[in-house]
Amino acid sequence: MHRIRSARVLPGYRLSLRFEDGAEGEVDLADLVGKGVFARWADPAEFGRVHIDPHTHTVAWPGGIDLCPESLYQDVTAQAESFTARDKPKSGS
Repeated sequence: MHRIRSARVLPGYRLSLRFEDGAEGEVDLADLVGKGVFARWADPAEFGRVHIDPHTHTVAWPGGIDLCPESLYQDVTAQAESFTARDKPKSGS
């Protein structure tokens, strides 16, 4: 299980996350705003109440809202792999 060590709110319903193994990056959660339990996030101040749940080690909000740390880790590490692949020099260059 991947554990989130820190979460910082960024503009546009994004979070900057750092995991226990050192992986870090941003996730964009704007597509969830206003849907189901995420309706509370229509108020940006509610989104800003994010914290790390001490039992599940993932991001959580008041009212029992939390997100799967495995999915967040996958998003962050896939993003990092994408940047790494893009930054590698092309063969023959």
